[in-house]
Amino acid sequence: MKKPTATQVKTFLVDIVYDILGSILYGIGMVTFASASNFAPGGVSGISILLNFITKGVLPIGLATVLINIPIILLTYKTLGRRFFMRSVKTILISWPITDYLVPLVPKYAGDPMLAAIFGGILAGAGLVFIYMRDSSTGGSDFVIMAIRKKHPHLTIGNISMAVDGIIIVLGAFVYKNINATLYGFIMTIIYSIIIDKLMYGFNSSKLVVVISEKGKDIAKAVGDEIERGVTIANGVGAYTGNAKKILMCACSKAEVFKIKRIAYKADSKAFVIVSSVDTAYGEGFKEIDD
Repeated sequence: MKKPTATQVKTFLVDIVYDILGSILYGIGMVTFASASNFAPGGVSGISILLNFITKGVLPIGLATVLINIPIILLTYKTLGRRFFMRSVKTILISWPITDYLVPLVPKYAGDPMLAAIFGGILAGAGLVFIYMRDSSTGGSDFVIMAIRKKHPHLTIGNISMAVDGIIIVLGAFVYKNINATLYGFIMTIIYSIIIDKLMYGFNSSKLVVVISEKGKDIAKAVGDEIERGVTIANGVGAYTGNAKKILMCACSKAEVFKIKRIAYKADSKAFVIVSSVDTAYGEGFKEIDD
């Protein structure tokens, strides 16, 4: 068995830290605010909250999330690939004990459900940002969302999440026998979807990443292999040094910016990266070309 390099170990440890921080914030949003206030947002966590309420706490939220994830993982494994699958399983296994054993130590919120939906959404969204930034997920509907986004990369995670989660949120009205449960669930889900999009990606739906590096071909190949994005390469010369460089241009979705930056700096720590917003992108993987 090949011994992991120092860089791989460091990356793994950073992933763990992000998973722990993200799981704590996400768990507090779901358990301390949503579950405690008798409403459920979307996603598998929402289903787990409903099952926890139905079973009167016999089935813990974290454990329920793991059990529901099993069939979803099996169905989406081929679409998402082994790397994303392994990262997500790691995150799920870290999130489980944090949700069931650590988060319950935080005093439950017992105030206005509207405030619970607002602050629960902010915390849950911030937690998911930590997790998504390391190319992972909490599983469940995240797997479905990521699978959809892989086929339609111009769609944002937040928008897909709202579409996938709607049915689950509506179920809250029947489980809690209170229409307000659905309203608060929608509010929380909208808030954490906005938080994810704004904190992680900014305001526009597409980005243009320009990378200037002496290892341009290596970076372009890695972007094509790992993200399946096309890259345009142009020749350039540093005005001060006179060194030949490659100028790479890649139009991508907001969710792919972090991945491209990571690829660029992994290949060349001195790479110069520019990220700009694109109002509209036409062509394969983006909007259809107008007639």
